[in-house]
Amino acid sequence: MSMEFSHKPVLLAECLEGLHIRPDGVYVDGTLGRAGHSRAIAAQLTQGGRLICIDRDQAALDAAPRRLEGYLDRVTLVKGNFSALAQILDGLGLSGVDGMLFDFGVSSPQLDDGARGFSYLQDAPLDMRMDQSAPLTAYDVVNGYSGEELARIFWQYGEERYSRSIAQAIVEQRSQAPIATTGELVEVIRRAMPAKALREKQHPAKRTFQAIRIAVNDELGEIERLLPCALERLNPGGRLAIISFHSLEDRLVKTTFAGWAKGCTCPPSFPVCVCGKTPRVRLVGKRPIVAGAAELEDNPRARSAKLRVAEKV
Repeated sequence: MSMEFSHKPVLLAECLEGLHIRPDGVYVDGTLGRAGHSRAIAAQLTQGGRLICIDRDQAALDAAPRRLEGYLDRVTLVKGNFSALAQILDGLGLSGVDGMLFDFGVSSPQLDDGARGFSYLQDAPLDMRMDQSAPLTAYDVVNGYSGEELARIFWQYGEERYSRSIAQAIVEQRSQAPIATTGELVEVIRRAMPAKALREKQHPAKRTFQAIRIAVNDELGEIERLLPCALERLNPGGRLAIISFHSLEDRLVKTTFAGWAKGCTCPPSFPVCVCGKTPRVRLVGKRPIVAGAAELEDNPRARSAKLRVAEKV
């Protein structure tokens, strides 16, 4: 089996069960990536069903026909950001769909391709764009943002304890010459951290790189724009399945789903409801679904994955 197809999509069986796929239904995989989830969904669409695969990364779309071989008759490939879901569905003449899956993890090929600048383990130009036609790069963030803004990003998006000292070190370094590569940035981060932090199991640059990637790709903003649109375009009984890998993403999904499921927004002190809002979804499971021991052994990248599923009422 080639590397392509030995790639194991995260929580695959759980996603398929959560989506409750009908063989004649219309579905969206809003994060095509290596097409592992897409391939499994398409395989179940045996009675005229259709799968819309969206990705902002042209490399993922270029590889998709090979990865989805045998199922292309029921697949539509679209380049775009999933936050533009409404425009994408309108362009395809679809008012609603029966299920949607979004996997917020960075796709493995992007991490594995050292030249894309996502990895702190390989030296490359500071890029980190998921969509390589987008204007903002990691170079722009590292060399252009103020020290205060860098510290905020590192703390908020990376939960980096040494956010201030790393931001200060970056500002000092770039005043002499721009920081141009991932290797140079890793060295600046190392120098800014105390010795005890460098002895930790986790790579010292991991949290900072994650924070810069989230900022470059506006990942949380994309999710905030996506969620209301996804609910709007789901058919009644349709399911929305979301995999997140970061506590900020999961919190956003959890809070949004809980609000939809609750419906009423009246203060608890009100004796009766006056807002008239009713639940818009039913939560499928009260807790997030996480990978089991067997999957973790097989695929360590699944360790921080959380799947939440909601069904539109």
